[in-house]
Amino acid sequence: MIKEEHEVAMLGPPYNAAPMQSTVINIRSSDTCVPDHVVWSLFNTLFLNWCCLGFVAYAYSVKSRDRKMVGDMIGAQSYASTAKCLNICALVIGLLLTIGLIVLLAMGTVISLHSLSQMMGRHGY
Repeated sequence: MIKEEHEVAMLGPPYNAAPMQSTVINIRSSDTCVPDHVVWSLFNTLFLNWCCLGFVAYAYSVKSRDRKMVGDMIGAQSYASTAKCLNICALVIGLLLTIGLIVLLAMGTVISLHSLSQMMGRHGY
């Protein structure tokens, strides 16, 4: 018999032979999974805040997070739903207004250059 095996065999059972106890924690994932849309609201507040909808959405997102921390899942879901609708509106309006502004600037530049070239042509430059 190898020396290590002999020493292990001589130790015997563990000193404290009390039965092991376990703790089970049940987490209900369906109740705690309420998205609060804070990141999306913050993005809309910082970048697409044309009509202040991003800021209002951010306020509702914070209210939703507060309700979730308190344990009021129905209130949190209600505020989160409102924040989501406001974020969608802010995103759509922000993108449309940004694209419209870019088109207006491009058209103004083209019209200005065209007028300038006609003016220079009349005066013989």
